[in-house]
This record gives sequence, structure tokens and C-alpha cells, in this order.
Amino acid sequence: MRLWTQDEFVSRRQGEWTALSDILTSGKPLHKLPAADISRFSALYRSACADLVHARDVGFTPDLVAYLDSLAGRAHNLLYAAPPYRIAAAWDLVAREFPRALRRNGRFFALGMTLFFAPMVLCLVATLFFPEFAYQVLSREQLQGMADMYSEAHTGRDESTDAGMAGFYVHNNVGIAFRCFATGILLGFGSLFFLIYNGVVMGTVLGHVIAAGHGKNILTFVCTHGTFELTAIAIAGGAGLQMGYALVDTGGRTRLGSLRAAGRDLAIIILGAAIMLFIAAGLEAFWSPSAAPPPAKWALAGVFTILLTLYFALAGRSTTTARTGLRAGSQGIVATPTQPGGRP
Repeated sequence: MRLWTQDEFVSRRQGEWTALSDILTSGKPLHKLPAADISRFSALYRSACADLVHARDVGFTPDLVAYLDSLAGRAHNLLYAAPPYRIAAAWDLVAREFPRALRRNGRFFALGMTLFFAPMVLCLVATLFFPEFAYQVLSREQLQGMADMYSEAHTGRDESTDAGMAGFYVHNNVGIAFRCFATGILLGFGSLFFLIYNGVVMGTVLGHVIAAGHGKNILTFVCTHGTFELTAIAIAGGAGLQMGYALVDTGGRTRLGSLRAAGRDLAIIILGAAIMLFIAAGLEAFWSPSAAPPPAKWALAGVFTILLTLYFALAGRSTTTARTGLRAGSQGIVATPTQPGGRP
């Protein structure tokens, strides 16, 4: 079989290279092209890769090899690029996917809430009735520092301080939630420990400050942002327990396969919890320490509690099939696209 010369090779293949280059320079996202054009793009990309290998094997000039290498590289980047960010997908995550994922995995949600809030309430009550109990959990210096912090009612801070504290609260809250979730990889025992530990510490601090006579100050401060913050921490811990359970009860899969099967719901739940923590950080930085009257803070806390409960119970309850854009957008968070345009 006679091998083509470089000129013959270029003459025969130039049309397809030009067609591929036209698609690349059109500026249109691949997922917005018609299905037939996406299919043709895939074929052109595979042909360009084959032409590149052939040009290298037979020793064509470096200029031609460099051109084909650049063409194949640009096509690869377009084909396997991460799916574009979509406002609609983000809205669907918040409005539908997050509460649906929580309800699908309700037992872990309930377990996380129980393991976090039950120790908190028990230690709160124990500290109120037996003040010395607090010193078995935290040092006297730590407890005295917390009591001093809430010895006076908050009457507002300057804006620069509020902004700085917002960053601190995001770092602190996300750190607590991340530990509650990530340590679930230890077959769930890490999440179990951190949920109980954080519940014990928070309940003890709350009980000690109340016993010191500053209960109104601390409760008024935490009532609004705590609705989001404490619930998000419990949700993150429940997701960690779910991850650990997936490693124990694999349903006949490998452990990695079982973790992958649970991965999409876990990603949605953690993203939802992260959004709640950002909301909590904003409230804790700007609203909780403000000079707003306590009744206003308590009223807003009650509204948020009712809305959050209704949201978890009712949001996303629709018979309408989720939009394709949502599925692509949500799955793109946790999986690498394997087909043109980032569609899973």
C-alpha cells in the first residue's frame, strides 16, 4: 500500500480540519449546538487525533504536527470542559434537589439531628441543675470567658468589624460542619463522635452562661442564626453517617461502588448545608449583634424556624420531571462529563 506524501495527506484531510476549526472558532458552547453538529464534532475530533498520530509516525514536518496537535488539543478542551454554571441549576439545587435529597435519606437526617441536639439539651439541663458539671467538660477559664462575652447585651458594631467577623464565622462554622461530615469516612464513627462532642460542648456553654445570669443575652444573640447554623451542622453530620453506612452496607457492590452510588445525594446535601452555613454567617455577623430589639430577633427566629421546617417537608414535592438542565447541572458537580457538552 503506497503511503501518501505530506501534500497528498493535507489535500485529503484539509476539509475536515477546516470544519473542526470552524466549530472551535464559532464561540458557541458545545452543549448549545444541534445534536447532529455535536455528533459530527465528535467524529471530527477523533479523526484529527488519528491524523495527528499518523503525522507523527511517518515523520511529517514539525509545522504540520504542531498544527494538528493544537487543533486536537483545542477540540479536547471544548469536548471535556466542565459544564457551564447555570443560575437555573443553582436555583433547582436549592428549591428542589436539596430538600428532596434530605427526605430520601431521612433516617440519616433524623439521626444526625438526634445525635447533635439530644446531647446539647441534656448537657444544658445538667449544667443548670448541677453547675459543677460544666467544669467536667470545659476548663474554668474557657467557661468564664464565655460568660464574660455575654455579660452585656449586644448593641451593634461598626461595619468593618461586622465584615471581618463574617469571614471568621464562615471559617469556623464550615470547619465544624466539615469535620462532622468528612470524618464519616471512618465508617461513620468520626461523624458520630463530632456530632456528640459538639452537642455536649454547645449545651454546656449555653447552660453555664444561663446559670451565670446572662441567658437573655446569649439566647437573643444565637436565636436567629442558630436556626440555620445548628441545623446545618446536624445535616452535615448525618451526611457523614450516611457515607460511613455506605462503606459498611455496600448492597453487594464494592465499597468504592457503594460510595459512588451515594455520592450524588451526599454532594447535594453538603452543598445545601454549606449554603445554610453561609446564611448563618451573614446573620451572625450583621444581624445577631445588631441593636435591633430582642423581640424583633426572636420574631425573625420564629419565622425562619417555621419556613425552614416547611421547606424541608414540602419543597420539591412535584410530579413534574426534573428538567434536563438541572440533572446536567447537579451531576456536573459530582461527576466528570463523559459525553459532549458535559451531559452525563
